Amino acid sequence: MEWVLGVNGENYFISTFQTHKSRIGDDGACVGEWVYSKDVFFENVHFKREWLSPYQIGYKAMIVNISDAIAMNAIPHYALLGIAMPRSMSLHQMDELSRGLRAAASEYGIEIIGGDTISNSKLDLSITIISKTARPLLRRGLKKGDIIAYTGEIGRSVRDLHYLLSGGAVHTKSRFVAPKLRQSFVSKSRRYVRCGLDISDGLFSDLEKLCQANRMGVQFTKKVPKKIGCSGEEYEMLIAFSPSKLKTIRHVGKQTRTKITPVARVVRGSYTNRCKRHHF
Repeated sequence: MEWVLGVNGENYFISTFQTHKSRIGDDGACVGEWVYSKDVFFENVHFKREWLSPYQIGYKAMIVNISDAIAMNAIPHYALLGIAMPRSMSLHQMDELSRGLRAAASEYGIEIIGGDTISNSKLDLSITIISKTARPLLRRGLKKGDIIAYTGEIGRSVRDLHYLLSGGAVHTKSRFVAPKLRQSFVSKSRRYVRCGLDISDGLFSDLEKLCQANRMGVQFTKKVPKKIGCSGEEYEMLIAFSPSKLKTIRHVGKQTRTKITPVARVVRGSYTNRCKRHHF
């Protein structure tokens, strides 16, 4: 989110759990064919209740978690919920929150199998998705000369966020309200894609993660305005592949109605994100 800024303690904190054999570092943790992923969705960090209805909050909280599974070419099967709710929430609001969670889960064939709820001063959701894959798409695997591209169009999420911050409203089909995931594209293109992740913190931020995971750098082949490159919560895919696969990737894009935009090539070196840090 663009409206929560500060020192990037997130990367440091995560690094305290990592070892040379760590499963940490991708959108989810692979244990055999199973993938476990978790994201939190907190009031006043990721959303304000005056921006979204309880249904929309539940729906988006589930979708952004499902995105991690989709980004790893995994099929989500189960979800565990952790929800902290204000005492002021009415039974109707609880029903709507539940309906949003269940609607998103149903779209992807997910069974909600349990979790925990507590009383809180605000509405916070933590969701664990359990998925399965025979061929996970990881962040590691870049090679010099690879093309880096993103799917769809990016930049609309931050635009809509600014509308909301200024007191305006956005359409119910806004990407900020209801992200669209690229499950079909990821599944059909997996054999041609070297590595990838979803764009949750912004193109530049997630590109930095990709480069750091591979100790490589990038040379941009397309100018990307900062307001677009720093737009978080897009939930499009950031992918890398051999130049010889570009034509094939574009063909899969046409099959799945997914626009493909190459933006950089992999080079030796490093890349530093120039956006302000999110969350922490």
